[in-house]
Amino acid sequence: MTTTPLDGKVALVAGATRGAGRQIAIQLGAAGATVYATGRSSRAGRSELDRPETIEETAELVTAAGGTGIAVRVDHLVPEQVRDLVARIDAEQGRLDVLVNDVWGADPLITWDKPVWEQPLEAGFHTLRLAVDTHIVTSHFALPLLIRRPGGLVVEIGDGTRAYNDTHYRLSVFYDLAKVSVTRLAYSWGHELAPHGCTAVALTPGWIRSEAMLEHFGVTEETWRDGAAKDPHFVISETPAFVGRAVVALAADADRARWNQASVSAGELAQVYGFTDLDGSRPDAFRYLSEVVEADRPADPTGYR
Repeated sequence: MTTTPLDGKVALVAGATRGAGRQIAIQLGAAGATVYATGRSSRAGRSELDRPETIEETAELVTAAGGTGIAVRVDHLVPEQVRDLVARIDAEQGRLDVLVNDVWGADPLITWDKPVWEQPLEAGFHTLRLAVDTHIVTSHFALPLLIRRPGGLVVEIGDGTRAYNDTHYRLSVFYDLAKVSVTRLAYSWGHELAPHGCTAVALTPGWIRSEAMLEHFGVTEETWRDGAAKDPHFVISETPAFVGRAVVALAADADRARWNQASVSAGELAQVYGFTDLDGSRPDAFRYLSEVVEADRPADPTGYR
C-alpha cells in the first residue's frame, strides 16, 4: 500500500477559499492530510469580496486530490466562531498537526502610493484587522490543540520575506504594516511553541497567479504567458500550488524545527527541498525582483525559474 507524507495528519487552513489558501489546502490533501478549509465565502453566501469561489469547492478539490476536505464557514474576526471551529476539530480528530494562517481578503481596501494623510482610515484599520487580528484570534484558539503533540507546524502566509520587507516600503502604510506584522507573528509563535516541540515559519509566495490576478491580466492559467504584454515581468509569476508544495515540504520534514522563526519564500524552499511548480520550474520571485526588476534590467526569467 502506497503511503503519502501526511497520512493521518490534520491541518487547518484558515483562509482557504481561493488563491494561495486554496492551493495550500489542495496540496496538503494531495499529501494525504485531512484538511479543514475555512473562510467566509460559501455556497450559503458570499463575503464582502463578492467573488464566486467557495470553501465547499476547496474542500471538494482537497478530497479529489487524495485527502479529506472539510469545509467550515468561519469569520476569523469572530472569536466565538473560531472557538467552535477548533472545538469541532478536537471532537472529530482529537489533534491538529498543521495550522496555516492565510486569512487576508483586504485587496479592495488598499490605497496604493498615497501617504498616510491621504489614506482612508476606516479601510486602513479594517485591513489590519483582516490581516493581523484574524491570525491572532485563530492562533489563540488553535495552538492549545496543536501543542498536544510535539512536531506541530504553524505557517504564517504573508507577502515578502523579513529580509525583503525590512528594506522595501510596500506602497501603502497599511499594507506594509500588515505584511511586516504577519512575519513577526511567526517569530513570536516560534518563541512560544519551541518549548512544546513545535515550529512556526513565515512563508511568502512570489507573484502568484491567483484567480483575481488572472482576471486582472485577462488570461487563464493555460494562456498566462500572454500577461507579459501587460507587464513583461509577469514571466516570473507562479501558480498558487507552488507555495502549497512549500507548506507540504515543511510539514513532511522531520527536521522542520530548523526553520523555527524563519522567514522564507517558496522559491527559497524549492531550492532546499527540490519541489517544483506545476510546470516543473522553480521560480525565485524575490531574487528576481531584486536582481532584475530593481536593477531595471529587461524582463527575462532565465536563471530564476
